[in-house]
Amino acid sequence: MNLIKRVLFFTALLITQLTFAQYTEVINSNRPGVSRSAFSVGTNVAQLEVGPYILNEKHTPLNYEVSGFGIDFSARYGLLFEPLEINIEGTYQNDTFTDNRSVIPSEDKRSNFKNFTIGAKYLVYDPYKNAEEDKPNLYSYRANRSFKWKSLIPAVAVYAGANFDAKNNPYTGPGIEGFSPKVMLATQNNFSGGWVLVTNFVLDRIGTDFSDFQYIITLTHSFSPQWVIFGETQGISSDFYADNLFRFGGAYLWSKDFQLDTALTFNTKDTPSVFSVNFGMSYRFDFHVDKEIDNGNSRNDADNRKPRKKKGKKKRTDDFDDDGNL
Repeated sequence: MNLIKRVLFFTALLITQLTFAQYTEVINSNRPGVSRSAFSVGTNVAQLEVGPYILNEKHTPLNYEVSGFGIDFSARYGLLFEPLEINIEGTYQNDTFTDNRSVIPSEDKRSNFKNFTIGAKYLVYDPYKNAEEDKPNLYSYRANRSFKWKSLIPAVAVYAGANFDAKNNPYTGPGIEGFSPKVMLATQNNFSGGWVLVTNFVLDRIGTDFSDFQYIITLTHSFSPQWVIFGETQGISSDFYADNLFRFGGAYLWSKDFQLDTALTFNTKDTPSVFSVNFGMSYRFDFHVDKEIDNGNSRNDADNRKPRKKKGKKKRTDDFDDDGNL
């Protein structure tokens, strides 16, 4: 087997092993945090996630302030395979930059996309694909609520995308414009009791003079079928901007396809200090159809398995005499 055939063989094998269902009966949103789940929305599911926010920043050493508003958005679609998702993500901001270094403060009105990215995410490992085998213990409540060590093994997804930055963008580093790659590794642990841990490791604007590394850790807890709370930390490291942000908030499941959320974002430094409040929503257009599995139990299959009666020769009535004898 030559090299090309080996690559094709192992690629087909990988796709076969990784084609398992990710569709859920209720919406699977990345909001209200900024981390990305390891799981996709499911095939033929289109999902829109938006969140307007208000922002206030103050840089004490440089003596400037930023106040304004913006909106972050994401459009997601499950394409071809259950583990595959394509998406468009971005943040648009409109603010006023006030320079207080002179006696008379000067103001600069700004607006642009802080980021705009098109990409795809693929789930490469799902430890929960055989979750139906973990049936509840009907005789032990403690066994059902006990910690399961295999829950420490996370689901793992990879992401690759392309940034598109406008020229002279006030929210990016000097000289950054056009196309630049973005990659991400996402993990997710689903623990008992409604706890979910998501981690993201991101390399953004790769190859530019101001590429950055980010990590995001999100812990979510659902204490009812409708209500969820979360806490999140985000670290950003680059030559243009570095920060450690913290978020807290919650979400309410209005219906199986509609979610509302809110969150606070802040940091603990003054270069600059950050405070932001956002309100968001997520809605999915569910066109998902479960694939029918031919397990041989259909009506036609059952009829085909029935033993067929042997066809015998019918006796002709004209072969009988008047007394009923042949």
